[in-house]
Amino acid sequence: MTIEAIMVDVDGVLLVHPDPGGWSANLERDLGVSATKLQSAFFAPHWDDVIHGRATLRERLEPVLGEIAPHVPYGALTDYWFSNDAHVDRALLAELSSLRAEGMQIHLATVQEHERASYIWNELGFRNAFDGLHYAAELGCVKPSADFYRAIEKRTGFAPDALFFIDDKIENVDAAIACGWSAALWTGTATLTSLLPR
Repeated sequence: MTIEAIMVDVDGVLLVHPDPGGWSANLERDLGVSATKLQSAFFAPHWDDVIHGRATLRERLEPVLGEIAPHVPYGALTDYWFSNDAHVDRALLAELSSLRAEGMQIHLATVQEHERASYIWNELGFRNAFDGLHYAAELGCVKPSADFYRAIEKRTGFAPDALFFIDDKIENVDAAIACGWSAALWTGTATLTSLLPR
């Protein structure tokens, strides 16, 4: 079947941070919050619930900040996080826009919680460049679970063999292929067009 829609991962594909340390590389210098403490006190115990939509980011992060960095308001940290994790691969976005102009549907398929998903969709303006956003907290499942891919098929109505997916993690690519999608590992060194099935 002809590919009718391209599903695009966000982090590591469409958004690529120039610092290997990611958005939190300078967190302690800039806000006085230890990235190590944030990892152990918030991400390790709470992120699974947040990313699956079982709890909101604020419900879990705000109390943790009160303990490890009471001088930093919740909104200050999330603003810092989201804005510092928003380095768009303009070349890829342009290529996606060209394909969309030719009639290809372009969607985001990403592991996000609700607030950052909204930021990506609205504040970064991706709602004007993509036909849909499918993310973990809304779907209640994450990659590489087959449930993630099946949920997107159900939401969009596309057959598995009509979908092409790019992701920077091989396990997510392999899971998509196992579900009957076409998929390719994104390394940022090839053009999207060269990866599309012929």
